[in-house]
This record gives sequence, C-alpha cells and structure tokens, in this order.
Amino acid sequence: MPRRNNTRRPDEPRPLGGGLSHQRVESGADGDWHVRAVPGAQATKVYRCPGCDHEIAVGVAHVVAWAADGGIEDRRHWHRGCWSARTRRGPTPKRW
Repeated sequence: MPRRNNTRRPDEPRPLGGGLSHQRVESGADGDWHVRAVPGAQATKVYRCPGCDHEIAVGVAHVVAWAADGGIEDRRHWHRGCWSARTRRGPTPKRW
C-alpha cells in the first residue's frame, strides 16, 4: 500500500493541532470569533500577543482566535486576560 504524502506547501497555514473539539465560537461587540484554548504543555513556540504587544513565552497557556468570517491564516495568539479585555481597552501601539 503506498504511503500518503503528508507534506504541506510552505504557503499553507499550519493546521490546528489536537483536533477541533476545544474550539468554540464567541460573539462580542467586535463580531464573531473562533476561539481555541492552548494549554501550556502544547505551547511550544513564542508568539506576540496583539492585545499587549508582549511575548507569550513557551509553556504559557493562551488562546488562539480568528474572525468567524476569516480564515485560519488570520489567527492570532492572545494572553487569556488580553483576549477577555480586548473590547474594554484601546489598541496597543507596536513596539517592533
């Protein structure tokens, strides 16, 4: 039986690991969002939170969110507190 080619093209977004069972849809003043919790054990890369412009270190639990009318290529990694407060505070200026 031939093997299946599981390689992806470099321009394709990485698939969400762990299945989609932990994914939920949240509605807010800023629209509908797909939200997925990432436990600290699965956080293996450093990301920059768009809410506070600080890094999310390896091993820190956080959420991944993207607009319901967008694609997963638009997903962003947020600190949980920043995600919860996104509608109560203004945009954070970029430091980089």
